[in-house]
Amino acid sequence: MVTFVQIYCNMYFKEFDIRWGDIDANSHLGNAAYVEYMSHTRMSFFSDQGLDLKLMRDLGLGPIALYEHIYYFKEIDLDQDIKVSLEIVGTTEDCRFIKMEHNFYDQQGTNLAFSEILFSWIDLKTRKLGRLSSDLRSRIQAFPKADRFRILEKSEIKKPGIKPINLH
Repeated sequence: MVTFVQIYCNMYFKEFDIRWGDIDANSHLGNAAYVEYMSHTRMSFFSDQGLDLKLMRDLGLGPIALYEHIYYFKEIDLDQDIKVSLEIVGTTEDCRFIKMEHNFYDQQGTNLAFSEILFSWIDLKTRKLGRLSSDLRSRIQAFPKADRFRILEKSEIKKPGIKPINLH
């Protein structure tokens, strides 16, 4: 259940309480739930910035994560209240790619997990990376940004050596 939203020093927060269905066989928060909480936090952030799902669909674009790397520090348990943060730490010049960071915190502020995400937009008709209108680029450029925000170089978008290997 989401209980509040807050922006603090360009860090966006959403609070959740851990539900029974979020727990895995090890009796702690399952990694699929981490991904769901981060996704929910991102979509809430976009909506709060005036970029809700309806507008994205009207623009013919859909939100996509190109990669998500999660680092787990401490277990998260049933009925625990947590905060999930979002910070925009970089974009490409054309705003087609956005690098975000999420952190999971308990009520005492202990950092429980960290994730970095490379985000982009898919054209809902062509199913390829989408092109952004100047209006959408302006909206993204106006997002609150982390103090360490920087413009990403194209060479940073694709990790060297990471390529698909087909089975034929």
